[in-house]
Amino acid sequence: MSRYTGPSWKVSRRLGISLSGTGKELARRPYAPGQHGPNSRGKLSEYGMQIAEKQKLRHMYGMNERQFRNLFVKASKIKEGKHGVNFIILLEQRLDNVVYRLGLATTRRQARQLVNHGHVLVDGKRVDIPSYHVEVGQVISIREKSKNIVTVKEAVEAVVGRPAFVSFDTEKLEGSLTRLPERDELHPEIDESLIVEFYNKKL
Repeated sequence: MSRYTGPSWKVSRRLGISLSGTGKELARRPYAPGQHGPNSRGKLSEYGMQIAEKQKLRHMYGMNERQFRNLFVKASKIKEGKHGVNFIILLEQRLDNVVYRLGLATTRRQARQLVNHGHVLVDGKRVDIPSYHVEVGQVISIREKSKNIVTVKEAVEAVVGRPAFVSFDTEKLEGSLTRLPERDELHPEIDESLIVEFYNKKL
């Protein structure tokens, strides 16, 4: 299954969650798209709730099903902590997500594009793989030739606040993951236990 590249606003309305983080998708029409509008959402079964929760998180990070499932399996091999929490932390350690958390992009989709186009350095070396696993302490920066990109400048200027688990130098346009995030710092709207239940039945 390929990664979804269609209109993110439709997906946000269908899942009932803002994928951009701005809330604009749901501000005017907080219901699923389609001819039935506000009446199109019925009561979900337990299985339906599990799928919906999985889709919320998968679309939030812009991943295809195979990537998402493989990372879930990787999280199951971490001996300490809860499976669902470890899974979300691994998602947060993706390079495109760290670029987004640092405020170098306004959305994860935009951050993924920056990485894909080779504008991002990890410890001084160019990395163009969005799924690259960022370790605590690694320095994420923008290539010297890319520091004048308008979208990067606008994103940095628009930042109101950054998560406590990252640090950022506005002058150098570089930052790092200073520690792994705590569960209460991430996605209160997501119930990861439903995702664990879903995959435990499948794997």
